[in-house]
Amino acid sequence: MINTCVHCGLCLPACPTYRETGLEMASPRGRIYLMKAVDEGRIGMESRVFQEQMSLCLNCRACEAVCPSGVQYGAILEASRVQLEQARSAGNLPVPLLPIVGTQPAQLPPRPLWQQALRSIVFGGLFKEMALFRAFSGSMRLYQQSGLQWLARQSGILKLIGMAATERMLPPLSERFVTPMGQIYPAEGQRRYTVALLTGCIMSTAFANVHQASIRVLQKNGCDVILPPDQGCCGALHTHGGDLDGGRTVARRNIAAFTGLGIDAIIVNAAGCGSTLKEYGHLLHDDPAWHAQANAFTAKVKDIHEFLAAIELNRADLGRLELKVTYQEPCHLAHAQRITVQPRSILQAIPGLELHEMHESALCCGSAGVYNLTQPTMAAQLGARKLNNALATGAHVIATANPGCALQLAGALQQRGEDVQVRYIVELLDASYRTTSK
Repeated sequence: MINTCVHCGLCLPACPTYRETGLEMASPRGRIYLMKAVDEGRIGMESRVFQEQMSLCLNCRACEAVCPSGVQYGAILEASRVQLEQARSAGNLPVPLLPIVGTQPAQLPPRPLWQQALRSIVFGGLFKEMALFRAFSGSMRLYQQSGLQWLARQSGILKLIGMAATERMLPPLSERFVTPMGQIYPAEGQRRYTVALLTGCIMSTAFANVHQASIRVLQKNGCDVILPPDQGCCGALHTHGGDLDGGRTVARRNIAAFTGLGIDAIIVNAAGCGSTLKEYGHLLHDDPAWHAQANAFTAKVKDIHEFLAAIELNRADLGRLELKVTYQEPCHLAHAQRITVQPRSILQAIPGLELHEMHESALCCGSAGVYNLTQPTMAAQLGARKLNNALATGAHVIATANPGCALQLAGALQQRGEDVQVRYIVELLDASYRTTSK
């Protein structure tokens, strides 16, 4: 995969970090050069520049969308991050790792103990066990609603312990979580399709209202909607964070949960989750017991905009929404899944809604999973750039389709005191349907 790059440089203008820094090493071409240098033994993984650039990359996949050689950049970036994590863990393993380059096992100083503990809790606990994730989310909702959040912010204790910026990113938790237990929501009118909805992790707690809107929209479009039990997190944070084994574990669980249901499609309403689910075949490529099932699974995965546009959207029941809207394209929808036309066609189908295109709509907003926690400076720069472009349209609403993007934009709007909403496209579509049903 590394050798498919011909170093033409067409990826440079598409890369957010290159656009911000102007540095060759902060571009896809530069990072591939670093990966190749490590692979050939010309530099080691202890290289500060190599480690920094593997972390600074957003993995937004914009380079893939413009690459004439079809370089699978996301796959080699994730593999490099895995190698770094293996090298950091080498000293803790009872058996040495196989060499990655050269004849000696690659070994780096381990992460600080607090980082190891945090990764273990997040990757090994919260995002693997949905009951634990919902319990944690419930405690955070109590923290928000009880007055403790206000007290913590006003007292200054969050700044004292260095958690103020992180705590500000905590999304408002929904009153009711969407817990999949095999529920079936029948189609309105004649049933045309039977679909299953991925509930995921943060979407089922902080964005449960988006799931509820998605179910109503699918029902309006002749779909029986099933919420299969035993499903969970898609594994995006695991694969992007260098924990491919963790990603494979949750992938197998999701494949098993959605197998044998007799459904027409697996619907996903979060761009990052959809991108990850569509790549389960690659993730489990070397697992003979699961590879065929993974390919069958991914063949059914559809982004909700992709699905609605393909089945001919129910336009007869749409009511007017007098709104001026601009669309912020999530990276893993536009670049990884190459879905750009369908979200716009849905917005344009809503009577009364005016769609005003923003400049650089597909340039990353800086969220990228936990990127705004690990790279706050670059995330803030990209977030400000995206918000400036959005506000320049004069829109009342910024429409998007990914939780990270929604949180990044909403937080920046709040800081600036701007009276502009961030809404999911499917929420706007649901609101349009509901105006006619009142």
